[in-house]
Amino acid sequence: MAKSKSNYICQNCAAVTPRWIGKCESCNAWNSIVEEIVESSPPKGVGSMKGRAIPFSNLQNKTKEIRPRHKTGIAELDRVTGGGLVDGMALLIGGDPGIGKSTILLQAVCNLAKNNLNCAYISGEESEDQIRMRAERLGLSDAPVHLASTGNVRNIIASMESEDLDLVIIDSIQTMYVDHIESAPGTVTQVRTSAQELIRIGKKRGICVLLVGHVTKEGQLAGPRVLEHMVDTVLYFEGERGHPFRILRAVKNRFGPTDEIGVFEMGEAGLVEVPNPSEIFLAQRQEDIPGSAVLAAIEGTRPVLVEVQALVATTSFATPRRAVVGWDMGRLAMILAVLEARCGMMFSSSDVYLNIAGGLRVQEPGADLAVVAALVSALTGYVIPSDTVFFGEVGLAGEIRPTVQMDLRLKEAQKLGFKEAICPMNPTSKKKGTPEGATPIKHVSDLVSRLQMEPKKTVAF
Repeated sequence: MAKSKSNYICQNCAAVTPRWIGKCESCNAWNSIVEEIVESSPPKGVGSMKGRAIPFSNLQNKTKEIRPRHKTGIAELDRVTGGGLVDGMALLIGGDPGIGKSTILLQAVCNLAKNNLNCAYISGEESEDQIRMRAERLGLSDAPVHLASTGNVRNIIASMESEDLDLVIIDSIQTMYVDHIESAPGTVTQVRTSAQELIRIGKKRGICVLLVGHVTKEGQLAGPRVLEHMVDTVLYFEGERGHPFRILRAVKNRFGPTDEIGVFEMGEAGLVEVPNPSEIFLAQRQEDIPGSAVLAAIEGTRPVLVEVQALVATTSFATPRRAVVGWDMGRLAMILAVLEARCGMMFSSSDVYLNIAGGLRVQEPGADLAVVAALVSALTGYVIPSDTVFFGEVGLAGEIRPTVQMDLRLKEAQKLGFKEAICPMNPTSKKKGTPEGATPIKHVSDLVSRLQMEPKKTVAF
């Protein structure tokens, strides 16, 4: 039998050290080393012992009939998961405190329970009465959902084996514990072992297991990184506290596309799905204002139109300030360098502020051209026409590179009434011709020259 020993494990990156130190040498986090009691490695010679042969099968053999995906009744959640939940699926959802993780899962499990699925909601953070109060507030108190308030993984597994469940929600994995491990709940060893046991029984019995995960102050899921590798799907809830909109983003999905997003609005009745987010993101846009450009972005398989806002102000400090909300800071530095080196526009004596309106975080390189348009407009004071959208990737030489799904972006822009799209040259345009409303450009200097020639009032190109 393996003996127990004491290790010092970083709660941020799971690095192991033989003694306590104030700063982790792997991730440079301070005061993250915690002593944990773990089991030692197996004794020597166990590798020479004969084990039981594994029974293999082929791709044609099916152990049981595969059921179709389970629709949650929330179209945006079904979109992000790839069309619904799969039997035996392990899903991990993370996000900031109070952003709506428990709310959307309670809404989903109640809808599934009403569709004759045997579902259980197990919370280690709330009592059963608190869950009932939230269900009453959401108007879901009549759903036949099994409730439990516990953190003992051994008892949860026994219930999963005896109750013949179809779906189990664990809220949250950081509150679960395995009783034969002496570490406290939330530590690396407890989180890893608890998740491993729950996922194992879920795969064995075909139970869909949905895990709620806490996040660190950097926005990463708390606990060991291996937790994200163990599950089938990882969803992140994004959004600013001052905005009612919530973005549910898939960063890993074995049963569907990754980087898909679902848009929700937080209200008194819980999270309400937003079927057309482009109209919502552009609803508060002000026209005739310099520094505003509309981006036709692609998030997963969905086209989304958002407003890119830029502000360039003279600084009184030796080092100008750069502030970004919803975009990559390093990408902004690159765009500013290209504008200075290739177009002669000077930002070195000005503070630059960039914002993606609506609380959406854009990660695709196709946003470069819209950022360029917003920055040039903010610096020169020229107003971009309100019926024009931008998309395209900017290279270090200033060239405009093609982006994916250009036709889908143009269709979304035309549907919302936009008449012109400043975009890169389409490699297939020689065969298909230039799409209606598209104005292709080759270099960022072409856009700068065009904006500088426009009068300061809003006119059509």
